[in-house]
Amino acid sequence: MTRRLMLLDTASLYFRAYYGVPESVRAPDGAPVNAVRGLLDFIARLVQDHRPDDLVACMDADWRPHWRVGLIPSYKAHRVAQETATGPDTEEVPDTLTPQVPVIEEVLDALGITRLGAPGYEADDVIGTLAVRAPGPVDIVTGDRDLFQLIDDARAVRVLYPVKGMGTLAAFDSAALRDKYGVDGAGYADLAVLRGDPSDGLPGVPGIGEKTAARLLAEYGDLAGVLAAAEDPFSGLTPVRRRRLAEAGPYLAVAPRVVRVAVDVPLPEHDPALPAAPRDPGALAELADRWGLGGSLQRLLAVLAGR
Repeated sequence: MTRRLMLLDTASLYFRAYYGVPESVRAPDGAPVNAVRGLLDFIARLVQDHRPDDLVACMDADWRPHWRVGLIPSYKAHRVAQETATGPDTEEVPDTLTPQVPVIEEVLDALGITRLGAPGYEADDVIGTLAVRAPGPVDIVTGDRDLFQLIDDARAVRVLYPVKGMGTLAAFDSAALRDKYGVDGAGYADLAVLRGDPSDGLPGVPGIGEKTAARLLAEYGDLAGVLAAAEDPFSGLTPVRRRRLAEAGPYLAVAPRVVRVAVDVPLPEHDPALPAAPRDPGALAELADRWGLGGSLQRLLAVLAGR
């Protein structure tokens, strides 16, 4: 029987948990644990509703890889709290979220839920690599639209995208993606290159928004076809659009490598199977007491045991 794999874009989800659960949710010592408890509740609902056999919490070992920044220096630059000459840059994170991240990692480890990251790569790249390796089906849970490029009906790879807080998910397969953006998974990276993304510091091509990018890709097939049309004096491109694509040439030469998710990341051996019982019950009990994880942890444990 083919096993169903679920891949969590962990940082994306704990950010949503942090903003979706009141900061008044606190540990016995008064420290906020809203992101911790919100994430545990979210994982419990995901496992209950979608019944994965395997689950990997994918992590950002480097949220702003130097190889991407070398191609486009503005990549995520506005989110940098501190730049470093060597090693990952420090991301600007709310003060009360930062101390919760190690707690999340310790709880996942004690539960036996696999965490996976790779030096020099983002969680997106870990997800991409695992998704293409898996025989399918694969559910990718993320609030990052970049991962729409991995949608593949032939291999049953879809994206579960939170559309309202943590409670409502939209399931994106190829039909849903075409309905919303006018492209399939393979075309989404090209659309993102043309459109740009201010949240990631990607300028895109001036004057080409999402709908225009989709129309160009529908007419010319892919980014290479659009660029070929820009150089063809007999194509149907307007002079203004032709000029803007030409002026954006240096950006368009490197942006595809930045935008496209890596699918060949070297990953360590790991067991993605969801545990029925905690890997380290003693450590988990200590964490539950120290951080007041209460009902959130108990709900997840009950769901795992009941699978």
